Amino acid sequence: MNTAGSWDTPGHTERYRARVFQERDRLTASLADMRQEQQRVLADLLDFNADTEFGKHHGFAGIRTIDEFRRAVPLQDYSAHAPYIDRMAAGEANVLSADPAVVYFTSSGSTGAHKKIPVTRRFMRTTFFPFYYAAWAPLLEHFPEVLSRPDAVLNLKHDPLSAPPTTADGRPHVGASQVDFGEMFGEPLSAEPGTGAPWATLPVDVAPDDHLQKTYLRLRLAVQSDLRCLIGINPAMIAAVPYQLNLWWPRIVREVRDGTLGGVPHRAPDPERARELERLADYFGVVRPAQVWPRLRALFCWTTGVASLYMPALREEFGAGVTALPAPVAASEGPSGVALDRHGSAGSLVVSASVYEFVPADDDLLPGTETLLPHELEAGRDYHVVFSHVGGLYRYAGGDVVRVVDRVGGVPRLEYAGRNTRSDAAGERLRDAQVVRALHRALRATGLRLRNVACRVEPSAGAAVRYTFALAATTPWSAAEDGRFAALLDQGLTAESADYGRARADGRLDAPVLRHLDRDAFHRDWHTAVAGGIRPTQVKDRMFRQDDALWQRLTHTTTDGENRHE
Repeated sequence: MNTAGSWDTPGHTERYRARVFQERDRLTASLADMRQEQQRVLADLLDFNADTEFGKHHGFAGIRTIDEFRRAVPLQDYSAHAPYIDRMAAGEANVLSADPAVVYFTSSGSTGAHKKIPVTRRFMRTTFFPFYYAAWAPLLEHFPEVLSRPDAVLNLKHDPLSAPPTTADGRPHVGASQVDFGEMFGEPLSAEPGTGAPWATLPVDVAPDDHLQKTYLRLRLAVQSDLRCLIGINPAMIAAVPYQLNLWWPRIVREVRDGTLGGVPHRAPDPERARELERLADYFGVVRPAQVWPRLRALFCWTTGVASLYMPALREEFGAGVTALPAPVAASEGPSGVALDRHGSAGSLVVSASVYEFVPADDDLLPGTETLLPHELEAGRDYHVVFSHVGGLYRYAGGDVVRVVDRVGGVPRLEYAGRNTRSDAAGERLRDAQVVRALHRALRATGLRLRNVACRVEPSAGAAVRYTFALAATTPWSAAEDGRFAALLDQGLTAESADYGRARADGRLDAPVLRHLDRDAFHRDWHTAVAGGIRPTQVKDRMFRQDDALWQRLTHTTTDGENRHE
Protein backbone atom coordinates (compact mmCIF):
# COMPACT_ATOMS: atom_id res chain seq x y z
CA MET A 1 0.00 0.00 0.00
CA ASN A 2 1.27 3.21 1.06
CA THR A 3 2.60 6.66 0.59
CA ALA A 4 0.07 8.38 -1.63
CA GLY A 5 2.31 11.38 -2.16
CA SER A 6 4.92 9.35 -4.04
CA TRP A 7 2.63 9.08 -7.07
CA ASP A 8 3.02 12.84 -7.54
CA THR A 9 6.81 12.56 -7.82
CA PRO A 10 8.04 13.05 -11.42
CA GLY A 11 8.99 9.74 -13.00
CA HIS A 12 7.43 7.67 -10.21
CA THR A 13 5.03 5.80 -12.49
CA GLU A 14 7.81 4.79 -14.89
CA ARG A 15 10.05 3.64 -12.06
CA TYR A 16 7.16 1.72 -10.52
CA ARG A 17 6.41 -0.12 -13.76
CA ALA A 18 10.09 -0.99 -14.18
CA ARG A 19 10.31 -2.37 -10.63
CA VAL A 20 7.16 -4.46 -11.06
CA PHE A 21 8.36 -6.10 -14.27
CA GLN A 22 11.88 -6.52 -12.91
CA GLU A 23 10.58 -8.47 -9.91
CA ARG A 24 8.38 -10.61 -12.14
CA ASP A 25 11.40 -11.43 -14.30
CA ARG A 26 13.38 -12.42 -11.20
CA LEU A 27 10.61 -14.64 -9.92
CA THR A 28 10.23 -16.23 -13.34
CA ALA A 29 13.97 -16.92 -13.46
CA SER A 30 13.85 -18.54 -10.01
CA LEU A 31 11.37 -21.10 -11.33
CA ALA A 32 13.98 -22.60 -13.68
CA ASP A 33 15.40 -24.86 -10.95
CA MET A 34 12.80 -25.13 -8.19
CA ARG A 35 14.68 -27.63 -6.03
CA GLN A 36 17.92 -25.67 -6.09
CA GLU A 37 16.06 -22.46 -5.23
CA GLN A 38 14.30 -24.13 -2.32
CA GLN A 39 17.66 -25.38 -1.01
CA ARG A 40 19.06 -21.85 -1.27
CA VAL A 41 16.12 -20.43 0.74
CA LEU A 42 16.57 -23.12 3.39
CA ALA A 43 20.32 -22.46 3.72
CA ASP A 44 19.70 -18.72 4.04
CA LEU A 45 17.10 -18.95 6.80
CA LEU A 46 19.17 -21.51 8.73
CA ASP A 47 22.33 -19.44 8.53
CA PHE A 48 20.65 -16.13 9.34
CA ASN A 49 18.75 -17.44 12.37
CA ALA A 50 21.15 -20.12 13.65
CA ASP A 51 22.00 -18.14 16.78
CA THR A 52 18.42 -17.32 17.76
CA GLU A 53 16.85 -19.13 20.69
CA PHE A 54 14.67 -21.13 18.31
CA GLY A 55 17.61 -21.85 16.01
CA LYS A 56 19.84 -23.10 18.83
CA HIS A 57 17.08 -25.23 20.33
CA HIS A 58 16.46 -26.96 17.00
CA GLY A 59 20.08 -27.21 15.89
CA PHE A 60 19.94 -24.95 12.86
CA ALA A 61 23.75 -24.77 12.67
CA GLY A 62 23.99 -28.48 11.93
CA ILE A 63 21.12 -28.78 9.43
CA ARG A 64 21.96 -29.02 5.74
CA THR A 65 18.96 -30.63 4.00
CA ILE A 66 15.20 -30.32 3.99
CA ASP A 67 14.91 -33.85 5.40
CA GLU A 68 17.14 -32.88 8.35
CA PHE A 69 15.06 -29.75 8.83
CA ARG A 70 11.83 -31.76 8.90
CA ARG A 71 13.27 -34.13 11.50
CA ALA A 72 14.49 -31.27 13.69
CA VAL A 73 11.40 -29.05 13.67
CA PRO A 74 7.84 -30.32 14.23
CA LEU A 75 4.92 -29.10 12.17
CA GLN A 76 3.53 -26.03 13.96
CA ASP A 77 0.63 -23.62 13.83
CA TYR A 78 0.27 -20.13 15.26
CA SER A 79 -0.40 -21.36 18.79
CA ALA A 80 3.01 -23.07 18.84
CA HIS A 81 4.72 -19.88 17.65
CA ALA A 82 2.67 -17.57 19.88
CA PRO A 83 4.78 -17.82 23.08
CA TYR A 84 7.89 -16.82 21.11
CA ILE A 85 6.02 -14.04 19.31
CA ASP A 86 4.63 -12.67 22.56
CA ARG A 87 8.14 -12.43 23.94
CA MET A 88 9.29 -10.61 20.81
CA ALA A 89 6.35 -8.22 21.10
CA ALA A 90 7.39 -7.51 24.69
CA GLY A 91 10.80 -6.39 23.46
CA GLU A 92 12.94 -9.55 23.75
CA ALA A 93 15.55 -9.93 21.01
CA ASN A 94 16.90 -12.92 19.07
CA VAL A 95 13.99 -15.22 19.79
CA LEU A 96 12.66 -16.39 16.41
CA SER A 97 14.67 -14.15 14.10
CA ALA A 98 18.02 -12.45 14.33
CA ASP A 99 16.28 -9.42 12.87
CA PRO A 100 13.90 -7.56 15.22
CA ALA A 101 10.30 -7.06 14.18
CA VAL A 102 9.55 -3.61 12.80
CA VAL A 103 5.80 -4.12 12.75
CA TYR A 104 3.32 -6.89 13.50
CA PHE A 105 0.72 -7.72 10.88
CA THR A 106 -2.74 -8.63 12.09
CA SER A 107 -4.36 -11.78 10.79
CA SER A 108 -7.91 -12.77 11.64
CA GLY A 109 -7.42 -16.46 10.89
CA SER A 110 -10.40 -18.79 10.94
CA THR A 111 -11.61 -17.77 14.40
CA GLY A 112 -11.53 -14.00 14.03
CA ALA A 113 -8.99 -13.61 16.86
CA HIS A 114 -6.18 -11.21 15.96
CA LYS A 115 -2.79 -12.81 15.59
CA LYS A 116 0.49 -10.94 15.78
CA ILE A 117 2.70 -11.78 12.81
CA PRO A 118 6.26 -10.44 13.28
CA VAL A 119 7.53 -8.57 10.23
CA THR A 120 11.28 -8.03 9.96
CA ARG A 121 13.32 -6.05 7.47
CA ARG A 122 14.97 -9.20 6.17
CA PHE A 123 11.58 -10.84 5.66
CA MET A 124 10.32 -7.86 3.71
CA ARG A 125 13.39 -7.71 1.50
CA THR A 126 13.72 -11.40 0.67
CA THR A 127 10.18 -12.81 1.05
CA PHE A 128 7.58 -10.06 0.82
CA PHE A 129 8.61 -7.38 -1.65
CA PRO A 130 9.57 -9.67 -4.57
CA PHE A 131 6.12 -11.29 -4.77
CA TYR A 132 4.35 -8.06 -3.74
CA TYR A 133 5.68 -6.11 -6.72
CA ALA A 134 5.43 -9.00 -9.18
CA ALA A 135 1.75 -9.51 -8.34
CA TRP A 136 0.86 -6.29 -10.16
CA ALA A 137 2.61 -7.24 -13.42
CA PRO A 138 -0.38 -8.79 -15.26
CA LEU A 139 -2.54 -5.76 -14.38
CA LEU A 140 0.03 -3.20 -15.56
CA GLU A 141 1.04 -5.19 -18.63
CA HIS A 142 -2.44 -5.72 -20.02
CA PHE A 143 -4.26 -2.69 -18.60
CA PRO A 144 -1.63 0.07 -18.58
CA GLU A 145 -4.30 2.78 -18.35
CA VAL A 146 -4.80 1.99 -14.67
CA LEU A 147 -1.73 4.13 -13.99
CA SER A 148 -2.66 6.91 -16.39
CA ARG A 149 -4.08 9.04 -13.55
CA PRO A 150 -3.92 8.78 -9.74
CA ASP A 151 -7.73 8.55 -9.62
CA ALA A 152 -8.05 5.75 -12.19
CA VAL A 153 -8.06 3.10 -9.43
CA LEU A 154 -10.34 2.69 -6.44
CA ASN A 155 -8.22 0.76 -3.94
CA LEU A 156 -10.75 -0.48 -1.40
CA LYS A 157 -8.22 -2.04 0.94
CA HIS A 158 -6.10 1.09 1.38
CA ASP A 159 -6.73 2.21 4.96
CA PRO A 160 -3.86 4.26 6.46
CA LEU A 161 -3.88 5.00 10.19
CA SER A 162 -2.26 8.06 11.76
CA ALA A 163 -2.13 6.48 15.23
CA PRO A 164 -2.04 2.67 14.89
CA PRO A 165 -2.35 0.33 17.90
CA THR A 166 0.96 -1.03 19.15
CA THR A 167 2.43 -4.05 20.90
CA ALA A 168 4.10 -3.84 24.33
CA ASP A 169 7.42 -2.81 22.75
CA GLY A 170 5.75 0.03 20.83
CA ARG A 171 5.67 -1.61 17.39
CA PRO A 172 2.58 -1.05 15.22
CA HIS A 173 0.09 -3.94 15.20
CA VAL A 174 -1.92 -3.37 12.05
CA GLY A 175 -3.08 -4.88 8.80
CA ALA A 176 -0.62 -5.02 5.92
CA SER A 177 -2.75 -2.49 4.04
CA GLN A 178 -2.31 -0.01 6.88
CA VAL A 179 1.50 0.04 6.82
CA ASP A 180 3.45 2.72 4.96
CA PHE A 181 6.13 0.53 3.43
CA GLY A 182 7.90 3.56 2.02
CA GLU A 183 8.38 5.19 5.39
CA MET A 184 8.87 2.04 7.45
CA PHE A 185 11.03 -0.03 5.09
CA GLY A 186 12.57 2.54 2.77
CA GLU A 187 10.55 1.42 -0.26
CA PRO A 188 9.16 4.57 -1.90
CA LEU A 189 7.96 2.56 -4.90
CA SER A 190 5.80 0.30 -2.76
CA ALA A 191 2.69 2.50 -2.93
CA GLU A 192 -0.05 0.47 -4.62
CA PRO A 193 -2.12 1.71 -7.55
CA GLY A 194 -4.93 3.89 -6.26
CA THR A 195 -3.10 5.14 -3.19
CA GLY A 196 -2.54 8.50 -4.85
CA ALA A 197 -6.25 9.07 -5.52
CA PRO A 198 -8.14 11.98 -3.90
CA TRP A 199 -9.92 9.53 -1.60
CA ALA A 200 -6.76 7.68 -0.49
CA THR A 201 -6.34 10.04 2.45
CA LEU A 202 -9.79 11.37 3.30
CA PRO A 203 -9.94 15.16 3.54
CA VAL A 204 -12.56 15.11 6.31
CA ASP A 205 -12.35 13.83 9.86
CA VAL A 206 -13.58 10.26 10.38
CA ALA A 207 -13.23 8.08 13.46
CA PRO A 208 -10.60 5.37 12.82
CA ASP A 209 -13.11 2.58 13.43
CA ASP A 210 -15.99 4.15 11.46
CA HIS A 211 -15.29 1.93 8.47
CA LEU A 212 -18.71 2.34 6.87
CA GLN A 213 -18.38 6.10 6.79
CA LYS A 214 -14.92 5.81 5.26
CA THR A 215 -16.31 3.41 2.66
CA TYR A 216 -19.12 5.82 1.82
CA LEU A 217 -16.81 8.82 1.51
CA ARG A 218 -14.44 7.04 -0.86
CA LEU A 219 -17.30 5.81 -3.02
CA ARG A 220 -18.88 9.26 -3.07
CA LEU A 221 -15.61 10.76 -4.34
CA ALA A 222 -15.02 7.96 -6.84
CA VAL A 223 -18.30 8.51 -8.70
CA GLN A 224 -16.80 11.75 -10.02
CA SER A 225 -13.78 9.93 -11.48
CA ASP A 226 -13.29 7.80 -14.57
CA LEU A 227 -12.33 4.54 -12.86
CA ARG A 228 -10.50 1.83 -14.76
CA CYS A 229 -9.85 -0.66 -11.95
CA LEU A 230 -11.02 -1.71 -8.50
CA ILE A 231 -8.63 -3.37 -6.06
CA GLY A 232 -10.09 -5.28 -3.17
CA ILE A 233 -8.01 -8.45 -2.54
CA ASN A 234 -10.90 -9.64 -0.34
CA PRO A 235 -13.63 -10.11 -3.01
CA ALA A 236 -16.44 -9.45 -0.52
CA MET A 237 -15.34 -5.80 -0.53
CA ILE A 238 -15.82 -5.53 -4.29
CA ALA A 239 -19.06 -7.54 -4.19
CA ALA A 240 -20.49 -4.95 -1.77
CA VAL A 241 -19.95 -2.01 -4.14
CA PRO A 242 -23.07 -2.49 -6.33
CA TYR A 243 -25.19 -2.75 -3.17
CA GLN A 244 -23.54 0.33 -1.67
CA LEU A 245 -24.15 2.42 -4.76
CA ASN A 246 -27.89 1.74 -4.55
CA LEU A 247 -27.99 2.03 -0.76
CA TRP A 248 -26.30 5.43 -0.71
CA TRP A 249 -27.38 6.70 -4.12
CA PRO A 250 -29.64 9.64 -3.12
CA ARG A 251 -27.04 10.85 -0.64
CA ILE A 252 -24.22 10.53 -3.19
CA VAL A 253 -26.11 12.43 -5.88
CA ARG A 254 -27.07 15.19 -3.44
CA GLU A 255 -23.48 15.62 -2.28
CA VAL A 256 -22.15 15.69 -5.85
CA ARG A 257 -24.69 18.36 -6.70
CA ASP A 258 -23.86 20.41 -3.61
CA GLY A 259 -20.10 19.86 -3.66
CA THR A 260 -20.11 18.41 -0.13
CA LEU A 261 -18.38 15.39 1.38
CA GLY A 262 -20.01 13.87 4.42
CA GLY A 263 -22.07 17.07 4.73
CA VAL A 264 -18.96 19.28 4.76
CA PRO A 265 -18.14 21.67 1.86
CA HIS A 266 -15.45 20.00 -0.20
CA ARG A 267 -15.23 21.15 -3.82
CA ALA A 268 -17.20 23.09 -6.39
CA PRO A 269 -20.79 21.86 -6.87
CA ASP A 270 -21.17 19.59 -9.90
CA PRO A 271 -24.83 19.73 -10.94
CA GLU A 272 -24.01 18.36 -14.41
CA ARG A 273 -22.56 15.12 -13.01
CA ALA A 274 -25.43 14.92 -10.53
CA ARG A 275 -27.97 15.16 -13.37
CA GLU A 276 -26.09 12.48 -15.31
CA LEU A 277 -26.18 10.18 -12.28
CA GLU A 278 -29.89 10.83 -11.77
CA ARG A 279 -30.59 9.96 -15.39
CA LEU A 280 -28.78 6.66 -14.97
CA ALA A 281 -30.96 5.73 -12.01
CA ASP A 282 -34.15 6.86 -13.72
CA TYR A 283 -33.39 4.98 -16.93
CA PHE A 284 -32.11 1.68 -15.51
CA GLY A 285 -34.13 1.54 -12.30
CA VAL A 286 -31.10 0.30 -10.38
CA VAL A 287 -27.59 1.69 -10.42
CA ARG A 288 -24.81 -0.55 -11.66
CA PRO A 289 -21.06 0.13 -11.50
CA ALA A 290 -20.90 -0.50 -15.26
CA GLN A 291 -23.06 2.58 -15.80
CA VAL A 292 -21.26 4.81 -13.32
CA TRP A 293 -17.82 3.82 -14.65
CA PRO A 294 -18.36 2.67 -18.25
CA ARG A 295 -14.62 2.42 -19.01
CA LEU A 296 -13.78 0.13 -16.10
CA ARG A 297 -11.44 -2.63 -17.27
CA ALA A 298 -10.30 -4.79 -14.37
CA LEU A 299 -10.98 -6.09 -10.88
CA PHE A 300 -8.09 -7.29 -8.72
CA CYS A 301 -9.08 -9.70 -5.94
CA TRP A 302 -9.18 -13.34 -4.96
CA THR A 303 -11.31 -15.15 -7.53
CA THR A 304 -11.56 -18.60 -5.97
CA GLY A 305 -13.18 -20.16 -2.92
CA VAL A 306 -16.71 -18.95 -2.22
CA ALA A 307 -16.08 -15.97 -4.50
CA SER A 308 -15.81 -18.29 -7.51
CA LEU A 309 -19.54 -18.97 -7.11
CA TYR A 310 -20.57 -15.35 -7.54
CA MET A 311 -17.67 -13.94 -9.59
CA PRO A 312 -19.35 -14.36 -13.03
CA ALA A 313 -22.42 -12.39 -11.94
CA LEU A 314 -20.28 -9.84 -10.11
CA ARG A 315 -18.14 -9.15 -13.17
CA GLU A 316 -21.30 -8.39 -15.14
CA GLU A 317 -22.20 -5.71 -12.59
CA PHE A 318 -18.98 -3.92 -13.50
CA GLY A 319 -19.21 -4.47 -17.25
CA ALA A 320 -19.34 -7.28 -19.80
CA GLY A 321 -15.69 -6.87 -20.78
CA VAL A 322 -14.26 -6.47 -17.30
CA THR A 323 -11.47 -8.90 -16.37
CA ALA A 324 -11.05 -10.31 -12.86
CA LEU A 325 -7.35 -10.81 -12.14
CA PRO A 326 -6.42 -13.00 -9.17
CA ALA A 327 -4.69 -11.48 -6.18
CA PRO A 328 -1.76 -13.50 -4.80
CA VAL A 329 -2.35 -16.68 -2.84
CA ALA A 330 -0.98 -15.17 0.34
CA ALA A 331 -1.71 -14.43 3.97
CA SER A 332 -0.25 -12.02 6.50
CA GLU A 333 2.28 -14.72 7.37
CA GLY A 334 3.67 -15.03 3.86
CA PRO A 335 2.99 -15.83 0.19
CA SER A 336 2.32 -19.13 -1.52
CA GLY A 337 1.49 -18.33 -5.14
CA VAL A 338 1.50 -15.32 -7.42
CA ALA A 339 0.03 -15.05 -10.91
CA LEU A 340 2.69 -14.12 -13.45
CA ASP A 341 0.26 -14.11 -16.37
CA ARG A 342 -3.47 -13.67 -16.94
CA HIS A 343 -4.57 -17.01 -15.53
CA GLY A 344 -7.95 -16.42 -13.92
CA SER A 345 -7.31 -18.12 -10.59
CA ALA A 346 -3.84 -19.59 -10.11
CA GLY A 347 -0.32 -18.38 -9.44
CA SER A 348 3.09 -20.02 -9.56
CA LEU A 349 4.62 -21.16 -6.28
CA VAL A 350 6.88 -18.35 -5.02
CA VAL A 351 9.88 -20.65 -4.72
CA SER A 352 12.28 -17.85 -3.75
CA ALA A 353 10.20 -16.69 -0.76
CA SER A 354 9.92 -19.65 1.61
CA VAL A 355 10.65 -23.31 2.01
CA TYR A 356 7.36 -25.00 1.13
CA GLU A 357 5.89 -28.27 2.29
CA PHE A 358 2.41 -29.63 1.74
CA VAL A 359 0.03 -32.08 3.37
CA PRO A 360 -2.99 -33.65 1.62
CA ALA A 361 -5.98 -31.57 2.67
CA ASP A 362 -7.94 -34.52 4.09
CA ASP A 363 -5.09 -35.40 6.48
CA ASP A 364 -4.87 -33.98 9.98
CA LEU A 365 -2.09 -31.53 10.76
CA LEU A 366 -0.14 -32.93 13.69
CA PRO A 367 3.45 -32.20 14.81
CA GLY A 368 4.70 -35.40 13.21
CA THR A 369 2.55 -35.42 10.07
CA GLU A 370 4.57 -36.34 6.98
CA THR A 371 4.79 -33.67 4.32
CA LEU A 372 5.30 -33.50 0.57
CA LEU A 373 7.69 -31.23 -1.28
CA PRO A 374 6.62 -29.08 -4.25
CA HIS A 375 7.86 -31.54 -6.89
CA GLU A 376 5.71 -34.28 -5.32
CA LEU A 377 2.37 -32.51 -5.70
CA GLU A 378 -0.35 -33.75 -8.05
CA ALA A 379 -2.53 -31.57 -10.25
CA GLY A 380 -6.18 -31.56 -9.23
CA ARG A 381 -5.44 -32.21 -5.54
CA ASP A 382 -5.95 -30.03 -2.45
CA TYR A 383 -3.16 -29.48 0.09
CA HIS A 384 -2.48 -27.72 3.37
CA VAL A 385 0.36 -25.20 2.92
CA VAL A 386 3.30 -25.35 5.33
CA PHE A 387 6.11 -22.83 4.97
CA SER A 388 9.30 -21.66 6.63
CA HIS A 389 10.96 -18.30 6.00
CA VAL A 390 13.71 -16.06 7.27
CA GLY A 391 11.24 -13.85 9.15
CA GLY A 392 10.94 -16.43 11.93
CA LEU A 393 8.08 -18.78 11.02
CA TYR A 394 9.17 -22.41 10.82
CA ARG A 395 7.18 -25.30 9.37
CA TYR A 396 4.22 -23.03 9.88
CA ALA A 397 0.75 -24.29 8.98
CA GLY A 398 -1.16 -21.06 8.51
CA GLY A 399 -4.55 -22.61 7.85
CA ASP A 400 -4.88 -22.19 4.07
CA VAL A 401 -5.69 -24.99 1.65
CA VAL A 402 -4.57 -24.66 -1.96
CA ARG A 403 -5.42 -26.62 -5.08
CA VAL A 404 -2.78 -27.50 -7.65
CA VAL A 405 -4.17 -26.43 -11.00
CA ASP A 406 -1.27 -27.49 -13.21
CA ARG A 407 2.47 -27.15 -13.60
CA VAL A 408 4.52 -24.71 -15.65
CA GLY A 409 8.08 -25.84 -16.20
CA GLY A 410 7.69 -28.35 -13.38
CA VAL A 411 6.57 -25.70 -10.88
CA PRO A 412 3.05 -26.12 -9.46
CA ARG A 413 0.51 -23.36 -10.01
CA LEU A 414 -1.75 -22.94 -7.02
CA GLU A 415 -5.15 -21.45 -6.42
CA TYR A 416 -6.68 -20.71 -3.04
CA ALA A 417 -9.18 -23.45 -2.17
CA GLY A 418 -10.29 -22.31 1.27
CA ARG A 419 -9.44 -22.50 4.94
CA ASN A 420 -8.51 -25.80 6.54
CA THR A 421 -11.53 -25.71 8.84
CA ARG A 422 -13.86 -28.70 8.70
CA SER A 423 -17.52 -29.17 9.45
CA ASP A 424 -17.80 -32.50 11.21
CA ALA A 425 -21.13 -32.95 13.00
CA ALA A 426 -21.66 -36.58 11.98
CA GLY A 427 -18.26 -37.78 10.81
CA GLU A 428 -18.60 -36.12 7.40
CA ARG A 429 -15.37 -34.07 7.71
CA LEU A 430 -16.43 -31.58 5.06
CA ARG A 431 -14.04 -28.87 3.94
CA ASP A 432 -15.34 -25.65 2.42
CA ALA A 433 -13.44 -26.35 -0.82
CA GLN A 434 -15.43 -29.56 -1.21
CA VAL A 435 -18.69 -27.71 -0.62
CA VAL A 436 -17.76 -25.04 -3.15
CA ARG A 437 -17.02 -27.65 -5.81
CA ALA A 438 -20.29 -29.46 -5.08
CA LEU A 439 -22.15 -26.17 -5.45
CA HIS A 440 -20.40 -25.49 -8.76
CA ARG A 441 -21.47 -28.90 -9.99
CA ALA A 442 -25.11 -28.25 -9.12
CA LEU A 443 -25.03 -24.75 -10.62
CA ARG A 444 -23.56 -25.98 -13.91
CA ALA A 445 -26.12 -28.76 -14.19
CA THR A 446 -29.09 -26.47 -13.56
CA GLY A 447 -27.96 -23.19 -15.16
CA LEU A 448 -28.72 -21.36 -11.91
CA ARG A 449 -26.59 -18.60 -10.41
CA LEU A 450 -25.85 -17.31 -6.92
CA ARG A 451 -24.94 -14.02 -5.34
CA ASN A 452 -23.60 -15.80 -2.25
CA VAL A 453 -24.12 -18.84 -0.05
CA ALA A 454 -23.37 -20.17 3.42
CA CYS A 455 -24.36 -23.30 5.29
CA ARG A 456 -24.67 -24.78 8.75
CA VAL A 457 -25.62 -28.03 10.43
CA GLU A 458 -29.10 -28.11 11.99
CA PRO A 459 -31.30 -30.78 13.64
CA SER A 460 -33.31 -32.94 11.28
CA ALA A 461 -36.40 -35.06 11.75
CA GLY A 462 -35.12 -37.85 9.52
CA ALA A 463 -31.64 -38.19 11.02
CA ALA A 464 -29.50 -36.60 13.69
CA VAL A 465 -28.60 -33.56 11.60
CA ARG A 466 -28.64 -32.09 8.12
CA TYR A 467 -27.03 -29.18 6.27
CA THR A 468 -29.08 -26.06 5.64
CA PHE A 469 -27.80 -23.89 2.79
CA ALA A 470 -28.72 -20.21 2.90
CA LEU A 471 -28.74 -18.97 -0.69
CA ALA A 472 -29.01 -15.54 -2.24
CA ALA A 473 -29.87 -16.21 -5.88
CA THR A 474 -29.52 -13.78 -8.76
CA THR A 475 -33.10 -14.55 -9.88
CA PRO A 476 -35.94 -16.50 -8.19
CA TRP A 477 -35.89 -20.30 -8.44
CA SER A 478 -38.92 -22.46 -9.05
CA ALA A 479 -39.86 -25.32 -6.72
CA ALA A 480 -38.71 -27.81 -9.35
CA GLU A 481 -35.34 -26.05 -9.66
CA ASP A 482 -35.01 -26.04 -5.90
CA GLY A 483 -35.59 -29.79 -5.69
CA ARG A 484 -33.20 -30.63 -8.50
CA PHE A 485 -30.49 -28.34 -7.17
CA ALA A 486 -30.70 -29.82 -3.65
CA ALA A 487 -30.48 -33.35 -5.04
CA LEU A 488 -27.49 -32.48 -7.23
CA LEU A 489 -25.82 -30.75 -4.30
CA ASP A 490 -26.24 -33.88 -2.21
CA GLN A 491 -24.72 -35.95 -5.00
CA GLY A 492 -21.85 -33.51 -5.37
CA LEU A 493 -21.03 -33.58 -1.66
CA THR A 494 -21.01 -37.38 -1.77
CA ALA A 495 -18.67 -37.33 -4.76
CA GLU A 496 -16.33 -34.87 -3.04
CA SER A 497 -16.20 -36.51 0.37
CA ALA A 498 -16.31 -40.25 1.06
CA ASP A 499 -16.95 -39.41 4.72
CA TYR A 500 -20.03 -37.39 3.77
CA GLY A 501 -21.24 -40.28 1.61
CA ARG A 502 -20.85 -42.74 4.47
CA ALA A 503 -22.66 -40.43 6.89
CA ARG A 504 -25.55 -40.17 4.43
CA ALA A 505 -25.64 -43.92 3.80
CA ASP A 506 -25.57 -44.70 7.52
CA GLY A 507 -28.41 -42.29 8.29
CA ARG A 508 -26.25 -39.98 10.38
CA LEU A 509 -26.93 -37.13 7.93
CA ASP A 510 -30.17 -36.27 6.22
CA ALA A 511 -30.36 -34.67 2.76
CA PRO A 512 -29.45 -30.98 2.63
CA VAL A 513 -32.19 -28.36 2.47
CA LEU A 514 -32.21 -24.91 0.91
CA ARG A 515 -33.20 -21.66 2.55
CA HIS A 516 -33.60 -18.75 0.18
CA LEU A 517 -32.61 -15.27 1.31
CA ASP A 518 -33.27 -12.07 -0.58
CA ARG A 519 -30.60 -10.98 -3.01
CA ASP A 520 -28.97 -8.42 -0.69
CA ALA A 521 -28.91 -10.48 2.52
CA PHE A 522 -25.18 -11.19 2.42
CA HIS A 523 -24.34 -7.57 1.64
CA ARG A 524 -26.42 -6.34 4.58
CA ASP A 525 -24.69 -8.89 6.78
CA TRP A 526 -21.31 -7.60 5.55
CA HIS A 527 -22.35 -4.03 6.34
CA THR A 528 -23.50 -5.01 9.81
CA ALA A 529 -20.12 -6.58 10.56
CA VAL A 530 -18.24 -3.54 9.25
CA ALA A 531 -20.53 -1.18 11.16
CA GLY A 532 -19.58 -3.15 14.28
CA GLY A 533 -15.97 -2.02 13.89
CA ILE A 534 -14.40 -4.87 11.90
CA ARG A 535 -12.10 -3.70 9.12
CA PRO A 536 -13.57 -4.46 5.67
CA THR A 537 -10.49 -6.45 4.67
CA GLN A 538 -11.24 -8.90 7.47
CA VAL A 539 -14.97 -9.44 6.79
CA LYS A 540 -14.59 -12.34 4.41
CA ASP A 541 -16.87 -14.90 2.82
CA ARG A 542 -17.34 -17.86 5.16
CA MET A 543 -18.98 -21.05 3.98
CA PHE A 544 -19.61 -22.58 7.40
CA ARG A 545 -21.69 -20.38 9.73
CA GLN A 546 -22.30 -22.48 12.82
CA ASP A 547 -22.44 -19.53 15.24
CA ASP A 548 -26.13 -19.07 16.14
CA ALA A 549 -25.99 -15.31 16.50
CA LEU A 550 -24.19 -14.79 13.19
CA TRP A 551 -26.56 -17.16 11.40
CA GLN A 552 -29.56 -15.30 12.77
CA ARG A 553 -28.01 -12.01 11.71
CA LEU A 554 -27.54 -13.29 8.17
CA THR A 555 -30.94 -14.90 7.75
CA HIS A 556 -33.25 -12.54 9.66
CA THR A 557 -32.09 -8.96 9.15
CA THR A 558 -33.67 -6.44 6.83
CA THR A 559 -32.38 -3.17 5.42
CA ASP A 560 -33.21 -1.26 8.61
CA GLY A 561 -31.58 -3.89 10.82
CA GLU A 562 -34.88 -5.05 12.37
CA ASN A 563 -35.79 -8.71 12.63
CA ARG A 564 -38.33 -9.94 10.13
CA HIS A 565 -40.73 -12.78 10.84
CA GLU A 566 -41.03 -15.50 8.26
